[in-house]
Amino acid sequence: MDVMRIEGGNTLSGSISVSGAKNAALPIFAATLLTEETCVLENVPNLSDIRFMAEILEHLGAEVEQTGPTTWKITAKDISHRAPYDLVRKMRASVCLMGPLAGRLKKAEISLPGGCVIGPRPIDMHIKGFTGLGMKVDVDKGYVFLDAEHACGNPIFLGGRHGSTVTGTANVLMAAVLTPGKTIIECAACEPEVVDLCRMLVSMGADIDGIGSPTLTIQGVDRLTGCKYSILPDRIEAGTFLIAGAMAGENLTVTNLRVADQAALIDKLKEAGVPLTIDSESSITVSKSSVPLIPVDVVTHPHPGFPTDVQAQMSTLMSVTPGISIVTEKIFPNRFMHVPELQRMGADIAIEGPNAIVKGQQKLSGAPVMASDLRASAALILAGLVAEGTTWVLRIYHLDRGYDKIDDKLRAVGAVIERLPEKDMPQDLNPEAA
Repeated sequence: MDVMRIEGGNTLSGSISVSGAKNAALPIFAATLLTEETCVLENVPNLSDIRFMAEILEHLGAEVEQTGPTTWKITAKDISHRAPYDLVRKMRASVCLMGPLAGRLKKAEISLPGGCVIGPRPIDMHIKGFTGLGMKVDVDKGYVFLDAEHACGNPIFLGGRHGSTVTGTANVLMAAVLTPGKTIIECAACEPEVVDLCRMLVSMGADIDGIGSPTLTIQGVDRLTGCKYSILPDRIEAGTFLIAGAMAGENLTVTNLRVADQAALIDKLKEAGVPLTIDSESSITVSKSSVPLIPVDVVTHPHPGFPTDVQAQMSTLMSVTPGISIVTEKIFPNRFMHVPELQRMGADIAIEGPNAIVKGQQKLSGAPVMASDLRASAALILAGLVAEGTTWVLRIYHLDRGYDKIDDKLRAVGAVIERLPEKDMPQDLNPEAA
């Protein structure tokens, strides 16, 4: 495995470009199973999760080819309805294969992918949606079996204890587009990634109204066609770079983003006193503040609220902002796995239930730290950028799931960061070498 070595205290300046959105690309890859015709997908990020999804589609019988650095061609002419555990276990997003397989083949057999370090991600809302469409659903020996022979459009409510379900909405939506009759999904997720999926499906011939709203109306069609579609920019990667600019930037311009998708984060950064300039609908420049930033309280919510996927990064910014801030996590109960590692670097953070009480200070110290999940990894990278001395981040394979060449991008704007084989890390600093 590789590790990341970061020398803190260097200023970031210049331009950094955002890649395509992982959380949009994965369900869109799954949606290519809805047609026999060829789909060409552009602006696809270079990530391990994308490669895993491509591997699963190939196992199902699709022809999958990467024709360029960010372009994939997928033809799912003759496909199987069964995705086994040895493939699905690598990635939770593979559950979104259920909808397109049931929609097109009228049956699906998908292994449950297992647990997640940041908290439970049950598929009960997915099952509720499929049952609402009139499918027969059985869960046995770690597999979900769907029989959609008699499925038909119906009103479905997808609200849960934490609000709407993003992957559940995508799954039921993909099943509904080829299900006879009219389906109305109430409490549908409004995240930009769901909107992107809807637009891709419409380009394939789907009939969907209410895109971007919590009520989606789908009129089932007989078939879908191939398409050429470009994935939207990754709003979480963009948010990570904006926070990097707030922490270590001089004049850092983040490009190829969508300003509208950053509204909640921009609001909090401005409240904290971060100088921001919106250059265009796709570009924001973060400048260095001449005065100390101000602590702010943050509460995560479904879109358009503050995104849970930026919570760890924002907590890191607050850890070097003098004063007390409170970060409340309302989506994933265990999403404070980064806190013990930040504490190793000198951060003063206390966890009380769903709240992180952050007593900000102006200095962190470099240390060997362990990444526990994707966004925690990004938070530790940000901490390393401003810490005194050297930070070593272990288990960075999490980063490769969701950030396309983050080390190369940060190095290009002034960070001193490099990816090394774990054997090159001083063994007295490596807790995994004990």
